[in-house]
Amino acid sequence: MNTNPLNTNAVFEYLQNLQGKIVEALELVDGKNFLHDSWQRAEGGGGTSCLLEEGHVFERAGVGFSHVTGNKLPPSASAAHPEAAGRSWEAMGVSLVFHPRNPYAPTVHMNIRFFVAQKAGAEPIWWFGGGMDLTPYYGFEEDAVHFHRTCRDALAPFGANLYPEFKKACDEYFYLKHRQEPRGIGGIFFDDFNALGFEQSFALLKSVGDAFLQAYLPIVQRRKDMPYGERERDFQAYRRGRYVEFNLVYDRGTLFGLQSNGRTESILMSMPPIVKWRYDWQPQAGSAEAKLYTDFLLDRNWLEVAR
Repeated sequence: MNTNPLNTNAVFEYLQNLQGKIVEALELVDGKNFLHDSWQRAEGGGGTSCLLEEGHVFERAGVGFSHVTGNKLPPSASAAHPEAAGRSWEAMGVSLVFHPRNPYAPTVHMNIRFFVAQKAGAEPIWWFGGGMDLTPYYGFEEDAVHFHRTCRDALAPFGANLYPEFKKACDEYFYLKHRQEPRGIGGIFFDDFNALGFEQSFALLKSVGDAFLQAYLPIVQRRKDMPYGERERDFQAYRRGRYVEFNLVYDRGTLFGLQSNGRTESILMSMPPIVKWRYDWQPQAGSAEAKLYTDFLLDRNWLEVAR
C-alpha cells in the first residue's frame, strides 16, 4: 500500500475550480448562462449542479461537482472493493455531459473523481478514476482523430503505455452489450488508479481534466453552425436512446449515485432532453446514417487515421 500522504483538500479545490472553468468556457460558446444549484446530502456532503437548457448551441449541458461522505459503502462500490467494506468513505468528482442541438456536433462526456476509504489504525484505501468519451451522430474522422490525439497527449507525460491501456478500457466500458455496439468512438477511461503514488496520480487526473476543453471545443466550434434538417434531428434523437440505455443499465456512476442516496436531479441531468426509440429500425444502406455504424462504431485506432 502506498504511504504517500493524501492531500484531499487539494483535490477538492482543483475539482471545484475545474467545474467553474468549464462552465465559464461553455457560456462563452453558447451565449446563455448556466443555472447554479447547490445541494446537501443528508448522509454527508453535497455539491453544485450547473445546468444549461435550451441554449443557443447546447440543448442541454450539465456540469456537476459533488463531495459526499458516508460510513457504509453502496453495493456498487463494495462489490468491486470488498477490502473497503466497513470503512468510512469520501468521494468527490466532476462529471459533465453536453448534448448540442446540432446533430453534426457530438455529445461528450467527461468525469474525473477521487475516492478514499479510511479506518483507524489502517492505511487508507484510495484511487482516482475518470476519463472522457465522444458520441457522434454523424461521424467526422478529423474530429475523432483530434479528440484521441488530445487524450493521448494528456497522458503522455505519465507513460506511453497509458493511452492504449485507457483507450481499451474506454472501448470496453462504454459498450452496450445488449446491442453489441459501442456507445460512440470512445476516448480514455481509467478507474482504481493509484499506481504512480498520490502526487503523480493526482497530476495525471489534472492533466486529463485540463485537456477536456482542448479536446472538445474545437469540434463543437466546427460543427455547431452546419445546416441540418428534420432527418438529422430525427436520427440524433434515435441515437440518443442508446445514451439513455447505457446510463440506466450499465453506468457505474449512475448506480453509485442512486445507491448512495445522491440527488436524483443531479445524477440524471446527463440525460438528453429529446429521445426516440423505434422497433428494429435499420439505416438505409449507403446513407450518412449507415456510415456511423460502418465507419465509426467499431474498434479503431484513430491515431493511425490520416487527415
